[in-house]
Amino acid sequence: MALQESGEMYLETIHRLSMEQQYVRSIDVAESMGFSKPSVSRAVALLKQGGYLLVNEHGHLSLTDEGKQVAEKVFERHTVLTTMLTALGVDAETASEDACRMEHVISEQTFEAIKRHIRQYGA
Repeated sequence: MALQESGEMYLETIHRLSMEQQYVRSIDVAESMGFSKPSVSRAVALLKQGGYLLVNEHGHLSLTDEGKQVAEKVFERHTVLTTMLTALGVDAETASEDACRMEHVISEQTFEAIKRHIRQYGA
């Protein structure tokens, strides 16, 4: 199953929440993303069906290896792009919002060039 931007956003959110708390539930995702519980439940079902997500008997969400790989890639892009934009003088909130949109469409070649630039010259 090919992921759309929304699926990547859910995976990234679950990944980020799992770094902050021991258990992640659908309600945590809904609150973090500002979405309704039914919307999150539908997305969770699709991600589970696609092999990106596991849900245990307590309703705790965990990423599969494939889900974690996607989530970490999107999270890295978000972090690097936010860092770059704030270094350019964009305020933190706007930088994070813009990075969130950019992370899904930027090419691998361009992203690698940005990372090289940051490593060489700093952010």
